[in-house]
Amino acid sequence: MNRHLILALTCGIALPLALVACSSPSTTDQAPHAHAAPADDSPGHGEITGATEEAEPQLKLLTVDDTGAVGLLDLLDGGERTLDPIPVPARLSTDGRYVFGDSGAGLSVTDSGAWTWDHGDHFHFYSAEPTQLGIVPGDGAARVTGGPLSTAGATGVFFAGSGEAVLLDNTALAAGTLTERFRVAVTPHFGILAPIGDGAVVSEAIAGSDGTQLRVLDDAGGASDTTAPCDAPRGATSTRAGLVVLCAGGAVVGTDDGGSVALSPAPLPNGASAAPAALDGRKGRPTLAGPGVTADGEHGVWLFEVRARAWTWIPSSAPLAAAAAVGDDAGHIVAVDTAGRVVVFRGSDEVAATAPLLTGEDLTDAGLERVSLTVDANRTYLNAPASGVVYEIDVADGARIARELQPAVAPVFVAEVGR
Repeated sequence: MNRHLILALTCGIALPLALVACSSPSTTDQAPHAHAAPADDSPGHGEITGATEEAEPQLKLLTVDDTGAVGLLDLLDGGERTLDPIPVPARLSTDGRYVFGDSGAGLSVTDSGAWTWDHGDHFHFYSAEPTQLGIVPGDGAARVTGGPLSTAGATGVFFAGSGEAVLLDNTALAAGTLTERFRVAVTPHFGILAPIGDGAVVSEAIAGSDGTQLRVLDDAGGASDTTAPCDAPRGATSTRAGLVVLCAGGAVVGTDDGGSVALSPAPLPNGASAAPAALDGRKGRPTLAGPGVTADGEHGVWLFEVRARAWTWIPSSAPLAAAAAVGDDAGHIVAVDTAGRVVVFRGSDEVAATAPLLTGEDLTDAGLERVSLTVDANRTYLNAPASGVVYEIDVADGARIARELQPAVAPVFVAEVGR
């Protein structure tokens, strides 16, 4: 409470006691990089000065080992390079260009120098020099929610330990600078801040109860009257059909209609057990998936179709540790089961599975925190930290192992970039 009062007096603004914001942007002590000055047409095509437009996606694997060393493996030509190290993360996440390392005492931001600009009916692909952008200060585990585009809009960060939510400016990130559009403080919890429109959606405690809700913020972090219930927020994802916030009882979909943000609840079907711990899918696509279990102990996948606000339950032959929707015409979902196999679903059918790719310590609770399952248009990537291998899997070809990659920097943590 004292921290909140100090912030309120410093900012000179009046907000509800649950929410305190400073509207003036702040910039970390990081100099811009010459290669990344935004071009005038950046909002239209994602181009930045010094970047090269490419004919195809510049897909790479960014790997981090257990010392914080960082490597970049080119998936097109096999070339590798190292970047400056980062503080050893507890987890890694990406929006497809920037990679965020959560150490529990701040968030490192790496610009991979590879990105795709989604122009609706077509894409533009770019490459530039990768670089470390610095650290976003914060306390406790950090959740990151990227926006649809890496060179425009914003990225949301929520620090559970302090309850601070930070909206980073993506145009500034593309220029090599960590600039905060705003930083707000709410009651500490494991929450979310997600960009939408010119502002964001933040989770906050409901006064007088143990529950949490979502609230829309404006572009300066000011609180609006638009709210929606969302107990135990579990993450947020930007899709073409809207922002999806996963809650204990289902999802809330946020949409922006010309500057007016609406929050629409999409609860689980009646009688369903709790929502999955996470939802994931191919970048931007309007379908997401996550592993679950019913009240009577049946294991499977929850599929969420954002446009229809619809949940579908798909049973599996074994308990699942992770799942992601590919979002293709065939309706593929890729999952990892607790035996370490990659399992492929087409529609409601389980159609293929690999031999166990994860073994031993990778299958412990601590080990699975380091395992990432990533899907793109053509391949799926799964890292096996204990063996130092990243498996490239062709989902459409019976879960065939296309390559076993062994990056020079051990893939304890992995993020696919260029998407």
